[in-house]
Parts: sequence; structure tokens; C-alpha cells
Amino acid sequence: MNRILKLVGILHVLLIQCAFASKPVLVDQPDSVYLFSYGANNPSVGLQFAWSPDKKNWNLIGGGNGFLRSDYGPGGSQKKMFNPFVIFGADKMWHCIWSLNATEQIYAHAASENLIDWNRQSYPAVSKGQNFLRPGVKFDLNQKNYLVTYTDAKGKFFAVETKDFKRNDPGREISAEDYIPSVEVNLSSGKVSGQIHRVEWAVVDQLIKAYELRNFKNIAKEETTQQDAYRFAGLKPIEAKFTLNAENAKPISNTLIGIFFEDLNYAADGGLYAELIQNRDFEYDLHDKFGSDKSWTHSHSWSSAGVGGSFTIDSIAPVHPNNLHYAVLKTSANRGSLINSGFDGIALKKGEKYNFSLFAKLLDKGKGNLKVRLIGNNGEVFGETMVAVASGPWRKLKAVLTSNATVTDAKLELQAIQAGRLAVDLVSLFPQDTYKGRSNGLRADLAKTIADIHPRFVRFPGGCLAHGDGLNNIYRWKNTIGPLEARKPQRNIWHYHQTVGLGYFEYFQFCEDIGAEPVPVVAAGVSCQNSRDGGNGQQGGIPMEQMDEYVQDIIDLAEWANGDVNTKWGKIRAQAGHPKPFNLKYIGVGNEDMITDIFEERFTMIVNALKKVHPEIIVIGTAGPSFEGADYREGWDVASRLKIPIVDEHYYNKAGWFINNQDFYDSYDRSKPKVYLGEYAATVPGRGANFESALSEAIYLTSLERNADVVSMSSYAPLLAKEGHTQWNPDMIYFNNTEVKLTAAYQVQKMYGQNSGDQYLPASVTLSDSQDGVKKRVAISVVRDSKSKDLIIKLVNLLPVAVKAETDFKNVAPVGTKIAKTVLQGQLTDKNVMPVIAEAPLAEINSTELPPYSFTILRVKTK
Repeated sequence: MNRILKLVGILHVLLIQCAFASKPVLVDQPDSVYLFSYGANNPSVGLQFAWSPDKKNWNLIGGGNGFLRSDYGPGGSQKKMFNPFVIFGADKMWHCIWSLNATEQIYAHAASENLIDWNRQSYPAVSKGQNFLRPGVKFDLNQKNYLVTYTDAKGKFFAVETKDFKRNDPGREISAEDYIPSVEVNLSSGKVSGQIHRVEWAVVDQLIKAYELRNFKNIAKEETTQQDAYRFAGLKPIEAKFTLNAENAKPISNTLIGIFFEDLNYAADGGLYAELIQNRDFEYDLHDKFGSDKSWTHSHSWSSAGVGGSFTIDSIAPVHPNNLHYAVLKTSANRGSLINSGFDGIALKKGEKYNFSLFAKLLDKGKGNLKVRLIGNNGEVFGETMVAVASGPWRKLKAVLTSNATVTDAKLELQAIQAGRLAVDLVSLFPQDTYKGRSNGLRADLAKTIADIHPRFVRFPGGCLAHGDGLNNIYRWKNTIGPLEARKPQRNIWHYHQTVGLGYFEYFQFCEDIGAEPVPVVAAGVSCQNSRDGGNGQQGGIPMEQMDEYVQDIIDLAEWANGDVNTKWGKIRAQAGHPKPFNLKYIGVGNEDMITDIFEERFTMIVNALKKVHPEIIVIGTAGPSFEGADYREGWDVASRLKIPIVDEHYYNKAGWFINNQDFYDSYDRSKPKVYLGEYAATVPGRGANFESALSEAIYLTSLERNADVVSMSSYAPLLAKEGHTQWNPDMIYFNNTEVKLTAAYQVQKMYGQNSGDQYLPASVTLSDSQDGVKKRVAISVVRDSKSKDLIIKLVNLLPVAVKAETDFKNVAPVGTKIAKTVLQGQLTDKNVMPVIAEAPLAEINSTELPPYSFTILRVKTK
């Protein structure tokens, strides 16, 4: 094994060396060379470059990586760049236009000063031709605008004129002679079409260096502990000297650790939301999964039983217009039944009580009874009761069942006692033992597991879920409040169904129950940039003539949460059972949005309206799905210009990235908006998430605490995942119907959440070994909780050897002779490890040993 690990380490070093071996050696650098811009054979890769001193011998730049990719439409079927055409414009900017697909009358444009950092993309429409193919562009000096030519599927040629690549003139058909063509060049990869530019050598040199830097960073983030045997060969146990500078303590955010809840991986229905009946509203639809699951219909999870029993789905006279579909059970004298299988079965506990309810009516005149039973696969009866039914209007019926056994795979049976037709809807079964005993509440064990993190805030109802898959799928908070039968269920962007039984009232109530700030997220007037329903991407924002109404919905949200009982929406909240305001402080606007003109116009409307009507609300903006790129830069630029208080950043990366970027926020401009790291998680290449990735998160979190004067909030993502129904990995908490399965990432979040502070005390670090790799793998963070006056020392050791930590606490006066010590350690490949919590002598704050690959917290009381 050691020989294998050594070989892995050698290969890793060789890769780093290779990263800088791609540039030809030039003894005398030329003043200028030829640069060739072209599209990759794989249109998903995007814009590529090659250079030549003579237009004959071409050198590829970038090793097959694209310098600009298309952001248009959903991934997979779209986000492709066809036939890019690059020119250097009169504005001293590089301009690239390209065809998006073979069907639409739209093209794409982006501009750059250096061919590396590209500005936001725009997608102007054309009206001539069947589609937009093989573009060309030039600047017209006489007209002072750009002439864009293109062909269509019929082989005709067209031209439009534009000054800004946002709006075109009506266009016209042109002759083939007036079409602007690309040129063909023979590269080592084959013959391709593109454009040749004469440029200074510095332009090419910059492109090459940009690729080398990217390649180096990619190699660095691939670092894993599998290479440690070679990376740290001969490393002796480390002696670390930490000197605390208490006099330089600074205030930091007291909301640093929170949670982000999104309804994916069956996190809500079938998960945190305690409802046990699947498809209780008969609103499952083939479109939820785009037809990929033919069983995903209005009758999913339901079946009939008994010789004389059958059921159909109807929508003629629904309980409520927002819930159109219901079941009609037809029975003969032999008694028929309607059976629901739950979410992978219904888990019951012996002696526990369950609240049953449904809306029902006999469709034939008269009265009758409905037997309600909890049954097993072999005819066992775990509990039963009877409810009376009658013809006429819909009636809500209620009963309580008590289970006589503990089982995992029960079913709910509705058995009609009399022949005829019975209509049923919104069939519900809830355990009485919900979190805090709330009706329509949350699964107690999952909710408590979340509460144990001590999160300071809860971001909800999701990221992608909030802005939806297409404009018609945007999450509308008003559809999620009020009586369950009046709420409007809809397709979940993660390709299943959401009942919205867990709606805004329940989210706010949960926040209050666990002492966390509610942080609702609303769409910024655009849908998810990966939308595939009703258009490609988010390019069609909510029509401007509808934006006033949409903005009012967001204004109403603030009134619903904070208004007194005399306001319109405050009264509605009070009628739901919460007369006291929820004290909403934050609203997130947007999520990972592509920063386009369409986005900015709508985002600005929302922000300005909130500032005017509800200046007390802290708006959280968005900066795209990554820590770099056009959306990140443009998102921050928009936020800075609008003086947004906080910007939401997201990044999922490999453990090596978190280790090598602990200085990420050290140089952030403190005069600009603060940061909410709303989504992040680490993985280990080839191994997913485990204790190793959790340690990389722990060491990175020390840097967040160090920078918590600018990083106000953070939340790991995703939070929950149901086994067998997971669309995203890794996740913090896994579960099935009876078990909650924690991860090492959960333990790290819990340790930070339970040991937060509001003052940061800087400490200088001196190590007995000054290797850069060693310094990046030993970290300390010291905070003080001003309420308890506790001093909290977090120590992370990501080395294969022990670290003897000596700490000099200046101007700190401990109280007592004992401290609380928590140590998290285990096998690096473990999915979960359990912390060991114990008392330790006070002396350990001055001298303690950190085990290899461990996370330690010392908590001491002070005066």
C-alpha cells in the first residue's frame, strides 16, 4: 500500500510539472503573431484559440478547454456554442457572437477586454429566416454599428444591424456575396472554421498563462490524503505555537452558522413534512417527471382492492379549484377499498396515535360509513376506526387511529361499507408526535436533528426550487399558506411533486421553534437559468407588464410576516394561528441567476420597492453558481451599485480547493456588501463525501470565522436526502422512514453551530515545519460568546502526524479548573464519525495534543 501511495504522490507532482510544459519555448518573443479563434468540435466546450507565427504552423492554446461557454438554456440539450465569430471592435473590446441551436431565431453575444474574462451574455432575437446559423460580424465605420450576417436552414442569407448586441434592426435578406464568412484552418485536431487575428504576442501569452493558472488550480484542488504518504514523507510530529491577541478582538457575525432547506431528495413530502400519505391530493402528474415515469399519474401510490372495488380520477366538482383532482371509489355489495402505500410504506410505532382526515362525499343520495384501517401486506390490521359519510357537499372528516404494532411497511385502507360511489380527496395521516406537537407539523426526529445544529437562520424554500423550472413554475409563497385544500400544489423542479403542505407558515413556525431567523428566498423575476419548461433558460423573465403585481407579492410577504393584525396580510397570518409578527429581517432575492439585462431590470425593481416600502428588510442578492466567472463578477457589480447589504455566494468543490483557499475572504473589500455563503460542500475525488471532506470543511470554516466581519452567514447544502430518492450528493443528513443517518459533515456543522461566538480573537501561528502544505493543514480559530463569556478554541489538524499545540493566552482570565473538550476523529473514509465530549483539565488550553486528522474544540469559561 505504501508503494502505491508513493506512486500516487509522484504522479501528482509530475502533473503539476506538466501543467507548465504546454507553452513552446520562444528564445525571441515576436512582437505580434496570428491568433485563430474557433469553436470546439464539442459545442459544449465553447470558444478555443490557437496561435501561429506564420499562419501555417498552429499551436493550440488551452489543452482543449474553452475560454467562453454558452450559458443559454438547460444543460445537456442546450448550453452549446456553434460557429463562434470573434472580432475586435471599435470600442477596443473583443466581441464574440454564436449560434445557439438549430431551431430558434436567437443568437448570443459576449464581450471581453482580454479574451479571458467575459462579460454578461445577451441573446438578441432576429425576425428574418427560419433560424440563426453560422454568423459573421463586422463593424460598419459609416453607420457606426455592427453588421451581423447569418444563414438559415433553407440556405438563405440575412443581415441585421446593432449598436449594442441587445437590440437589432428588423433585418433584411442579403446575397451570398454580402455574407461575412469564416475561414478554414488546418489544426492538429483537424480542419476547423474560425477567424484569424493579428495580435501582439502579449495577448497570446496572457491566454497561455491563464490556461496554465487554471490548470495549476485544478491540480491543487485534486489533492487528497491519499498523497500524504509521499507529500509528507518523513514528517515528524509538529510543534505549534499559537499566540492569542485578545486585545485585537473584533466583533463578528452572530449568524454565521445556519441551514439551507430545499425540497429536493424528498426533503419535504416524504421527509421533514410528517404527512404519511403519498399523493394525498391526487395531483401527481406525468409532467412532474416530463413523462419519464409512466406510473407518475393522478393515481400514483393508490390501488383498489376487493372483488367489487375500483376507482377513477375525476375533476368535475373539486374541493377547491387549486386541487382539481379527486378519486371516486366505486363499490358493489362485496365492499371495495382504496389503498395508499405511503412513501415506501407507512412506518408505525406501537401505541402511537395518528390523526386521520379526508374530504369525502357520497355521489349517490344517502348516508353510509367508511372504515379506515392500517393494514399489513398479509392482511394484518394495525389499527382501525369508522367515519360517517353522506351525500351533498364535501365534508372534512377526522378520526384518530392507534397502532397496535411497530412496523415499517403498513398501508392505509379506506373501505366503503355500502355499495355506491364515494368521492375522496386530501386523504391525510399524521403522527400526533410531531416536532413541538404542531398540527400539520414536522417529523420529530428529523426536526430535532436539525435543531441540534443550533442554526442561527434557516434559508428556504430552496434555491433552484424558488425560481423554478420556467416562469410558470416559480415558487409563489401565497400558494403555500391557508387551508391545505386551498394551497396550490405544483411540479417540483427536481422532477417530482410538491404538495406545499410544508408552506411558508410552517417554515416560519419552524424557525421560531428552533430560535432561527427566517430567510425566505424569492425569485428575482426570472426562472432558473437551466429551465427547460416553457423556454430555454431564464431568458424570458416575467413580462414587465406583470412585474408590478409580482413585486407587490414580495411586499405582501413582508407585511404577512411582520404586519400587525390590522393589516390585510397580518390579519391572514393571525387567522392561521399566529397573531404575533414573525419579525422577518431578511429576504433573499434570486438564486444562482445568470446576470443578464433581463435579470438586472427585474432585480432592481424588487430591491427598490423593498427599500421604499420595507426599509427594515435586509435584502440578500445573488452572484451566480460559482466563485468565479461572469455571473460572479456581474452579480457583485450589480449588488455594489445598488448597495445590497449581503450577497449570496455558492460553490461546491473538492476538498483540496477548501484546503488551498483558506485566504479566499482575507482580501475582500470591507466597504462592499457582506457575504452569505449560501451553498457549499466538499467532496474527495473518487470517494465522495466522508470524514476527509468534512475536515476540509472544518478547516475552511476557521477562515470563515476569521473573516466573519465580512462573511455574515453560511450554510452547507443540501441539508436532507431520503434514501432511494436522491437527486443530489453529497447531503448533510440522510434518512429513511424510521432512521436518521448522520454524516461527518453534519458533525462539523453541529460542532460549529453549538460553539459559535460574536467576537473573534486573532492568533499568530508558528509551526516547527514551515512547508506550505503543512501550514495549510493546521488551523486555529478563537471566538468568544459575549452572552456566556465562554472562550471557544477550534483546532484542526489535517496532517498524518500529531500536532502538539502550545497556546499563549494573553489578557484572558479563565474561571474554574475544568474545560469542555470535544474531539472529532476517525477513519478518513468514514461517512460518519462521532465526536467525543469530555471534561479536561484547564491546563489543556495552554498545551494539548491534536491527533492526526482531527478537529478539536476547547471551551473555557472566563471572567
